[in-house]
Amino acid sequence: MRILISGASVAGPALAYWLTRYGFTVTVVEQAPALRKTGGHAIDLFRPAMDIVEQMGVLEQVQAKKTGIEWLTMRREGRERPLELELRRVMTAVSDRHVEIMRDDLSEIFYDATRHDVDYVFGDSIASISDGGEVTFDSGRAAEFDLVVGADGLHSNVRRLVFGPESDFTTWIGAYLAVFSMPNYPGLDGRMEAIAGVGRMAGYGAVHMDDARAVFLFRTPEQLDYHHRDVARQKELLRERFAGMGWEVPRLLAELDRTPAFYFDSITQLRLDTWSKGRVTLVGDAGYCPGPAVGGSTSLAVVGAYILAGELATYGGDHTRAFPSYESEIGEYVRRSRTFAIGAAKRIVPGSRFDLWALTQGVRLINHLPAALTKAATKIGSKGVRLHDSIALKDYSLMRAPLDRAASPLPPEKAPSPRGR
Repeated sequence: MRILISGASVAGPALAYWLTRYGFTVTVVEQAPALRKTGGHAIDLFRPAMDIVEQMGVLEQVQAKKTGIEWLTMRREGRERPLELELRRVMTAVSDRHVEIMRDDLSEIFYDATRHDVDYVFGDSIASISDGGEVTFDSGRAAEFDLVVGADGLHSNVRRLVFGPESDFTTWIGAYLAVFSMPNYPGLDGRMEAIAGVGRMAGYGAVHMDDARAVFLFRTPEQLDYHHRDVARQKELLRERFAGMGWEVPRLLAELDRTPAFYFDSITQLRLDTWSKGRVTLVGDAGYCPGPAVGGSTSLAVVGAYILAGELATYGGDHTRAFPSYESEIGEYVRRSRTFAIGAAKRIVPGSRFDLWALTQGVRLINHLPAALTKAATKIGSKGVRLHDSIALKDYSLMRAPLDRAASPLPPEKAPSPRGR
């Protein structure tokens, strides 16, 4: 059974890994000419995603690439005295198992784990998908697939082709995020420094001793007018929003002219009634992004890929049963992530002087509470900050092919039937 996946960032390769383990034949098409090196922001993997990473056999590689940022020095705009926060105290309260890693590093790890078993096609994109599974590409070639999966992010091409324009499904939740690479000129090691003001926050942290990332978050009363591929306009907007902010901000903004990698996007949620239509389905940010940087979208994508592949294996490739089951299994996690993200977007960028004061008081409180008490307080309800750890993964291990995937992955009598049952 042939499955086409659009997108080679995180969800795509993760899905490809599990599908090949279940005996499916997988092609991944990626519009970029090679793995993207966007200088992407750090992302969090929480317990369920970490458990999946361990099952994939790449836990050691993921841990070796963790950012290692353990301390945050935070300043309040207009105040000289900074606050120190041990980030471990926060993250252990959120999850019992957690790693922060750069998105590009995670993508490369997943790609390396699948490149010998998956047909990767770079520098091409899907132009059209027929109801019968016939796919044409921008390059002009055509091929037939049993199923097509959009794993191509918030601005998904597959979703646009099959479900309609992005504007029909997006809900802006009030903020914007920018991240870019810069030299580690302060010589930071295991530390992030930031400044917060009303409606805006800026900071930078070292990823490696010779490499750092600048991060900007800001609010606006209304959505900004720009195209998601217009980098020059995005940089202009960033300079406008952070004009007059002191500390190291002018020096960080000066790096915009030299950075080799820049990311800018709205913090936007996707809200679709269904993620499947005919032989096409969506996974990760393409289907249910809760909001970049605020909703644990990468963990959600890894879990979604695991469940989608597992349900397809369970139903022998019959998408008419597997897709609804996939949506049922992941649905509650998606809905709770959306709710959490809306609250996080409001808290992470203070919208008023009171919110800014409350943020700094919260940092002081975390610093003074015993770690065990902070952790215990967050466990009172799983609908809050510990929502990720409350997710129980379904066991699909009986559906897996032999570990030696160079051999025939599934005995003929157990192989998925072409085009489902």
